[in-house]
Amino acid sequence: MIGGAQGTGVDTSANIFGNAIARAGYYIYGNREYYSNIKGRHSYFNLTISDEKARSISHKVDILASFDAETVFQHYQDVQKVIIYNKGVLNVEKDRIQSIEPETAERIPFKTVKDVIDYLESKGVTTIGIDYDEILKKVAEEMKLPLSVIDRARNTIAISASYDLLGLRKDYLYEALKRTFKQETFVKLNLSAADKVKLSPIFNLKELPQKKRRVQIDGNTAVAIGKIYAGIGFQSYYPITPASDESTFIEAHQEVLYVDPVTGDKRKRTIVVVQAEDELAAVNMASGAALTGVRAATATSGPGFSLMTEGIGWAGMNEVPIVISYYMRGGPSTGQPTRTSQADLLFAMHVSHGEFPRIVIASGDHVEALKDAIWAFNLAEKYQTPVIHLVEKALANAYSIVDLDELGGDIEIERSTIGDDNERFKFTDSGISPRLLLGESTVYYTGDEHNTFGHISEDPVNRVKMYEKRMRKLETADKEIPEEKRYNVYGDLDSKYAIVTWGSPKGAVLDAVEELDQKFAVIQLRMFNPFPKSVKKLLEDKDLIIDIEGNYEAQAAILLKQYGVEVTNYILKWNGRPMGRDEVRDGILSAIKGEKRVVLNAGN
Repeated sequence: MIGGAQGTGVDTSANIFGNAIARAGYYIYGNREYYSNIKGRHSYFNLTISDEKARSISHKVDILASFDAETVFQHYQDVQKVIIYNKGVLNVEKDRIQSIEPETAERIPFKTVKDVIDYLESKGVTTIGIDYDEILKKVAEEMKLPLSVIDRARNTIAISASYDLLGLRKDYLYEALKRTFKQETFVKLNLSAADKVKLSPIFNLKELPQKKRRVQIDGNTAVAIGKIYAGIGFQSYYPITPASDESTFIEAHQEVLYVDPVTGDKRKRTIVVVQAEDELAAVNMASGAALTGVRAATATSGPGFSLMTEGIGWAGMNEVPIVISYYMRGGPSTGQPTRTSQADLLFAMHVSHGEFPRIVIASGDHVEALKDAIWAFNLAEKYQTPVIHLVEKALANAYSIVDLDELGGDIEIERSTIGDDNERFKFTDSGISPRLLLGESTVYYTGDEHNTFGHISEDPVNRVKMYEKRMRKLETADKEIPEEKRYNVYGDLDSKYAIVTWGSPKGAVLDAVEELDQKFAVIQLRMFNPFPKSVKKLLEDKDLIIDIEGNYEAQAAILLKQYGVEVTNYILKWNGRPMGRDEVRDGILSAIKGEKRVVLNAGN
């Protein structure tokens, strides 16, 4: 873990460090935590290094790299083996650090950084003091630059020290620095700072051969790439954390090479990306674009999704195939803008007033996030209804190294049938009418109930038939979408112990189960509407069914109960921080011992 004041390069340094580790042949999984301000408040990055695919973080860390006093105070309890600290802050008092929240400060029983360091030494933690200011002074003299410029390399000192402890060749770190900083001056000053740190290795990691091509990807980028691959033609958004990065990535790559699926012809096309005036406008713009025949989507988070509800209802009434990427964060209201949450599941299931089909899917890792973005477009067009793709902040702002071949495979692009008359809402047995495109047909759309041509109608018989037609689409989807695509099964299905989870806790759950002697059947829910009813059969003979999710009400368990599954134990978390494999493992052990409701609270 590396920590420091927001705006001082914590995220950049963590990415450099991760890139260097990946170059040495290791897999990584990293999570970024930051306050909802631009600069000054505490920020930190938690990184797992593994010789096998990494899927989660641990809140107990082997190395804590700090270059300010607050990181020492905030995370001393997380350190298991080594802490790197700045000698220059030893006498800094906790009460002098204005950015520490009062509630946090009250829980810290130490007055100065030295008190913390002394405590850690008494617990057997290796403490490594580095004179950051002296190193920066030497770099400034060498580069003939003012200290105000050189100070930007402070975090490079921290990651260089961490890297030394691993025992890997430092060339990989130098390569990562060169790749990150394009301007020659900044390359030189960071290389100089990194080179002036010399520590003996503690962990002695060996370089690993890379047998496959790999890629480093985060959740926002994964969804964006999936949408581009799926053939998105229009993306709207209003800036909101943590959704905006997806739209800005698409905007930065909006000139794409398109291969016609029929003729095979290649041509360039442009994805239209619009920053709307608000979220209601964004979803309505996406609907307008979808009605012309292009694949259209929008991306948002909690408050923005709340504003979109009226527009989503309009899309439901008019059977518009739009995709809403919903990045869940802490609520209600503004809540915790930069923290994670799984508390919006039931909201997504029932968004907007009235009854209409809403297909809801949820991704559990970065590979799923990419492929689910493609799947969402296929579902939207096939069943001509809004599709809500749930991705939590914990997944959006985390990154991992994955094998490139995991992102490929048998991925099909499915498009809807285009009609040849003006009866847009024609009654069919499946509930799915041939689609008509604006500009090619005479089509009427309204928020009111309507007849098969789109004209407003309040006739009660027509109302019943049109209502049932729309709802039959969900029944059709339920029949056609294979149950095995709606959930994943891991572990031992014959075990009497089962875990049900969804979304970002997936990695922590799988890693925690691997560390335990007890065998488990792990069910990861991937689609919530239409719900995979066969899950009931998988769980019907289990002695213990543990629901693990990131909300207070155990919302997935509420849905399971509707389909006849009674959860016996709960492991829940809602403090805004992601689940770590260490706390999930301990939570599972507590559940086995009989604790019915385990609340996790790790992470600062």
